[in-house]
Amino acid sequence: MDRREFLGLAGGTLLLTRLPTLQASPADSADSRSWRRFALTYHVELAEPGLEAELWLPLPQNFGDYQRAEIPQWQSNADTAEVRRLGRAEAFFARWRGAAERRASVRIEVATRDRQIDWHRPPRPTPEQETVLERYLQPTERVPLDGIVRDTALAASAGAETPLQKARAIYDWVVEHSFRDPKVRGCGLGDVKSMLESGNLGGKCVDINTLYVGLCRAVGIPAREIYGIRVADSRLFKSLGRSGDVTGAQHCRAEFYVAEFGWVPVDPADVRKAVLEEKLPLDDPKIAELRERLFGSWEMNWVAFNDENDLRFGPSMMSGFFMYPQAQVGGKVLDSLDPEHFSYRIESTSLS
Repeated sequence: MDRREFLGLAGGTLLLTRLPTLQASPADSADSRSWRRFALTYHVELAEPGLEAELWLPLPQNFGDYQRAEIPQWQSNADTAEVRRLGRAEAFFARWRGAAERRASVRIEVATRDRQIDWHRPPRPTPEQETVLERYLQPTERVPLDGIVRDTALAASAGAETPLQKARAIYDWVVEHSFRDPKVRGCGLGDVKSMLESGNLGGKCVDINTLYVGLCRAVGIPAREIYGIRVADSRLFKSLGRSGDVTGAQHCRAEFYVAEFGWVPVDPADVRKAVLEEKLPLDDPKIAELRERLFGSWEMNWVAFNDENDLRFGPSMMSGFFMYPQAQVGGKVLDSLDPEHFSYRIESTSLS
């Protein structure tokens, strides 16, 4: 091992939001067997020539009562290696100055459990803070809330009276009018205005689920994208899972908020993914069942990274969301959607 190479264990004030263990709270104890544990590992080698290099890797963190993340560990020959916060995102950051070889391996353990809303028994959630809800009613660079976005949202939710009814009407509208386009790179861009103006509602998970989020916000329903990665095979459809090498398994999901149920999980994009990849029509009974399931539940064969948008990693490094590794070498921004030449690999291992 090079003498500059070291093992890192994140801690201290950088990770105040992180729980030190993955133990369930007392309220979760009766359901402790539902927790599943995974190890997510990044392997990165930046071979692009250049003097100085920077690397940013999205990390899982604690989310609600369905995800617990441990403190990450790493091995790297970087001059600087640490965990940093980017707004609501958490990242492993490394910087090299003049290194001929640049290596980093980062491992983090995560526990997840499935989410399922019982529509017949509202959970009486703790009310969300008004400042938080207000954040998820705001436009972003990719999602304006006026003009064609608001007009579409009003049309999609016409006749619905309550926020829950509007959220369901918009969900059905998105499922019925969008489609998964396999030619789109990565997970898409989520440029909602351009999608609606062009009339082309094809895309991948960021496109379709951001469309849902934007339409909800446009009619006053707090909503947000959650960016993450699949880490295990699915019990529902083969196309909705990935295990082992998960380098290209990034996936965006969505939530909306209503007072009686709190944050509600949805995933219209996975309905359209199953339609395409399982070669089933939208009215097939299996797809109809999935469509009902994904309004109010998530199979947690996936871990969440963050819900942050419009990030700036440096003067020349910007992204609408943070779900893929980001790097620059000698001032050149590397293509995060090209892991072979970047180069990086992401592995998932089931621990329970």
